[in-house]
Amino acid sequence: MGRAGSGRPTIADVAARAGVSVGAVSAAVNGKGRLSEATRLRVLAAAAELGWAPSAAAVALRGARVGALGLVLRRDPDLLSSDPHFAQLVTGVESALAPLGWGLLLHLVDDGGEERAYRALAAGRRVDGVVLTESRVRDPRFALLRELGLPAALVGTPWRPDPVPTVRARDQHRGITRAVEHLVGLGHRRFGHVSGPEDRVHTRRRRAALRRALGAHGLVPVCVRASGFDPGAAAVAARELLTSAERPTAVLFANDSMAAAGLVTARRLGIDVPGELSVVGHDDLPLCELLHPALTTVRQDLVGLGRAAAVTLLAGLGVVDGAGLEEVRPPELVVRESTGPAPR
Repeated sequence: MGRAGSGRPTIADVAARAGVSVGAVSAAVNGKGRLSEATRLRVLAAAAELGWAPSAAAVALRGARVGALGLVLRRDPDLLSSDPHFAQLVTGVESALAPLGWGLLLHLVDDGGEERAYRALAAGRRVDGVVLTESRVRDPRFALLRELGLPAALVGTPWRPDPVPTVRARDQHRGITRAVEHLVGLGHRRFGHVSGPEDRVHTRRRRAALRRALGAHGLVPVCVRASGFDPGAAAVAARELLTSAERPTAVLFANDSMAAAGLVTARRLGIDVPGELSVVGHDDLPLCELLHPALTTVRQDLVGLGRAAAVTLLAGLGVVDGAGLEEVRPPELVVRESTGPAPR
């Protein structure tokens, strides 16, 4: 039998143990066919004794659910460990999956491995759908997933309208507007911005939101730098801003880890925060309260976004009813110690 060659029990082994046909084993496991209850229980007992279960691929090929969603992140593992942003998103996804007994399959890939990862998930029938994050300019993933027949839900806003369902907070740029109002109220007029990479849709949308908020007060940013999400790249961008001819008195960063790098850079340059420079992050990760000074930031409901994306995808698959899904809370400003009056 197959077990002797591989060391793993097969459906044929279960059939032999139970004294039935392979077709009867399949019918018992799937709850189909006209088997007596005694036969079904005998088959299930044999399967349990041998430690056999149908593979996820076999289940998917029969048209049943695998019971898992996928999340492919184009991130270096070392960078991911230093940025709790995705940990909170994953927590939200898991909060929707766990009560259903579903799982999450996480893939970390480099820049060239993303397409291979999606193709492997589809070819192996390992997931029922995928959660997408970080929408990009001319994002190739939407067309790829349609080709592969993989359902998806996106956290964020696509570059161009697309049938893929999306999840985002109400008034998603309100936090940036509030941050500008807070800083203008403190007397700041020279604003800098360290954004994420240029190919991210949220980079461009947040930059536009910042310009609109400043424009309402007759202001424009004095300097803007795009950066990678890692603290090292953010530190380089922050140094460029803080050593420029028209040094800003307030800088808004794309995320909290980058803002933390900005605080360290200012300290190394002998610039007092918040006496000479106010710093604002984005996301409100747990590290914000541990920094010195504690970081003023835009709180984003990352857990809620992850949960909403998972429920939206599950509803599209017909697994749950998404009608009662709560709206994701809009961003809000959390004022701490890293912002203060503009220097005279």
